[in-house]
Amino acid sequence: MVVSAAPPLDRVFHALADPARRHMVERLTRGPASVSELARPLTLTLPAVVQHLQVLEASGLIRSKKIGRVRTCTIEPAALRTAERWLAERRTTWERKFDRLEQILAEQDEQDEGSPT
Repeated sequence: MVVSAAPPLDRVFHALADPARRHMVERLTRGPASVSELARPLTLTLPAVVQHLQVLEASGLIRSKKIGRVRTCTIEPAALRTAERWLAERRTTWERKFDRLEQILAEQDEQDEGSPT
């Protein structure tokens, strides 16, 4: 699958699948940063960092702007909210299923306590 042709949510999860990109996103949640600032704590070449930033930008998680010779990146919270909504929906579904399972097990315990052994 070509990442740029993937649905937006797929691109977000693909972008977040890499630890270096997650580190960059985490750093950008504290405010804008230049490419060199984002690269500094990583053990990657500058071209590799730029490639990771391109993936993040294609996913909609970040945007960048070049002023003079400095490219500055900022977080795009809307893309994170999309992933958060999707996860919350899954969590709600599973919580309902676990609540129902708990209810069934409690009913089974009550039946077991009432039956002669």
